[in-house]
Amino acid sequence: MTTPMTNLRCESHGDIRLVTIDRPEKKNALSTEMRSQLCGLLADLDADDSVRVVVLTGEDPVFTAGVDFTDIDPAFNARNAQFSINPGRALRAMATPVICAVNGACVSGGLEIALSATFIVASTQARFADTHARLGVVPTWGLTALLPRAIGVRRARELSITGNFVDAATALQIGLVNHVVAHDELIPFSLQLADQIASTPAVGEILSLYRQGEELSFQGALSLEASSGARRPFNAGTFAKAGRDTSARQRTEESD
Repeated sequence: MTTPMTNLRCESHGDIRLVTIDRPEKKNALSTEMRSQLCGLLADLDADDSVRVVVLTGEDPVFTAGVDFTDIDPAFNARNAQFSINPGRALRAMATPVICAVNGACVSGGLEIALSATFIVASTQARFADTHARLGVVPTWGLTALLPRAIGVRRARELSITGNFVDAATALQIGLVNHVVAHDELIPFSLQLADQIASTPAVGEILSLYRQGEELSFQGALSLEASSGARRPFNAGTFAKAGRDTSARQRTEESD
């Protein structure tokens, strides 16, 4: 973004961008300005061909508490929520893979953000909760659609109407996160995992098939994949180069 960002940092690690929510004194809660800037930054990164993967994290000790409720217009209502700035929706619209590196408490809107990323890596210090019901509000960034798809509807119902926390180990057990690593290894591990993501246009297409397939029946998802493959041009030279690049990377990893 061309304008200075408030409480957000974006660092380059080659073709990977590390985005950090940096407002620890407010539990990294997202003000209206921060939500707008985060969505704008994600849009810019997704449009930048030099960016292969985004890693999203928070400044210790928390990931994010979600919306800063002290920064909401008292006239704001449920109808307005449908037209508000929505980081979850911005993340789900991205073709660029996003790894969410959860370093601490990940609550309500923060959980919606994490669930909207491509996948989640958690620190051993991470904790997850949906506290919307305790606050007397309902989710608007996609939680009731995303959480049951991640952990099953029965577990999702329990978490949402109790507001209870689950620790990182439990989150891994129930399928909420992909990996749990030592706290000091969270960012190095996430950047290393990001570097393992293929650098071909097929990545965005595959992620799009997953997103669209979630809304379809099994047969509908199969048909979507088949029709997408039939429309995609095959370039033998590109395929061969990708194979050579993959083999070279594997040899490098084996020698490390």
